[in-house]
Amino acid sequence: MRTLVATRTTAAALALAATAVLAACGNPSDGGSTEVAAKSGARTKINLSPDQRRISTPKVDAIAAKVPAEIRERGTLKIVNSSGSSAPLNFYATDNKTLIGVETDIAALIANVLGLKPQFTSTSWENIFIGLSSGKYDLGASNITVTEERKDRYDFATYRKDDLAFEARKGSGLTVKGPRDVAGRTIAVSSGTNQEKLLVEWSKENERAGRKPVDIKYYQNATDTYLALASRRIDLYLGPNPNAAYHAASTGKTEVVGTHSGAGTSLQGLIAATTKKGNGLVEPLAEALNEVIDNGTYGKVLARWGLTNEAVAKSETNPPGLPRTNR
Repeated sequence: MRTLVATRTTAAALALAATAVLAACGNPSDGGSTEVAAKSGARTKINLSPDQRRISTPKVDAIAAKVPAEIRERGTLKIVNSSGSSAPLNFYATDNKTLIGVETDIAALIANVLGLKPQFTSTSWENIFIGLSSGKYDLGASNITVTEERKDRYDFATYRKDDLAFEARKGSGLTVKGPRDVAGRTIAVSSGTNQEKLLVEWSKENERAGRKPVDIKYYQNATDTYLALASRRIDLYLGPNPNAAYHAASTGKTEVVGTHSGAGTSLQGLIAATTKKGNGLVEPLAEALNEVIDNGTYGKVLARWGLTNEAVAKSETNPPGLPRTNR
């Protein structure tokens, strides 16, 4: 376990990295937007300014009444996300202080339905879960994958598919469909993530099959990772699909050369609103998500961030998650 000082230092570095990536992706001609390409070839113009004109939805009294009394009386929904996130998940607008992104927008929609004011906090990845367990935060909205291990301590209401992406230099000629394609490759991944678990398992599978293992590299921030990719010190970077797709489309210097479910080959991984197990909040969270799915505001949020292909038809409570064996 890292010390508190190291954790804070890393969190600060990651936050700066997210800002650096954003600055690289922005369109200086208008100072507040960029465009990303959808799989269909169409392009989505994304607003990066602090004036988000965020999509909202009305309160639903019947759902709001199910929120635990302590939260209802407080009137705020304490939402936590990772300071290490980057576009288009949770990141900072062009003023470097306004939090924006698809995770932020979806969490705000949930708060709307519940009749609560969203109160956002950014912290290091591990402190998200510490804060949820202690009750410091009500809701984790930070690209959190449902896993069987996490279900021991947290409740989940799903809202997006969890796909991972292998990102390579533009024109690399690489294609990744399975373990054989990464044998002997040098690949960067973030420590303590589900993509690290997948990569470690694939590396072990290669060794069992008599192939070379993966040379796994870790970098403290996104800037270092992309510098390593550009300079050919690594072949690939494995991370969340939204980040990879956004970076590749908006910079034109990299490309996604393979995607994979975050839950492995036999299960579609799912991203979920996360709360402390048994605190009574997960049911209204799921109902709020199904309300915005049904009324169309959820679809509008995904579309504005170029992530329509990650939509789910329904929010599920504590569905099957990433297996314990995928470590």
